[in-house]
Amino acid sequence: MKITVVFDEIMPLAGIGKTGHTTLFDTSPEFHGTGSASSPMEVLLESLAACSMMDIISILKKKRREVEKLSADVDAERATEHPKVFTAIRIVYRLQSPDCTMADFERAISLSMDKYCSVSAMLRASGCSIEWSAELH
Repeated sequence: MKITVVFDEIMPLAGIGKTGHTTLFDTSPEFHGTGSASSPMEVLLESLAACSMMDIISILKKKRREVEKLSADVDAERATEHPKVFTAIRIVYRLQSPDCTMADFERAISLSMDKYCSVSAMLRASGCSIEWSAELH
C-alpha cells in the first residue's frame, strides 16, 4: 500500500491514496493549522469505527440480516505525555434492523474487533484498550 501526503503552503494537508481519493488533515491555529479538517488522531478514530462497521455490515449481510442504519460513537483517552497515544477507547454501536437479534449483532462486533478489523488490532498491539457496547433498535 502506498499513499502521498502533500502540504501546499497552507493547511489542510491532502492525503491521496492509490485509488485517487483525497483525505484532508488539519490542526488548530495554535499549531499553524486552520481547523478546516479533522486531525490525524480524529481520522484514526474514524478509521477504527469505519473498519469495524464495514466488517459488521458484511457479517450481518452474510447472515441475511437487514442493516437499515449503523452508527458508532467513539470516545478515547490519550496519554498526557508525548507521544500522546490513545490509551483507552470506548465504542457504542447502534444498529437499526427489522430482523437482527442482539446475539447476532454482538457476535458480528466481536468477530470484527477480535479477528477482522486491522485498525483495532494495531491499536491493541500498541497497548490501547478497546471496549464496546451495542444498542439494537
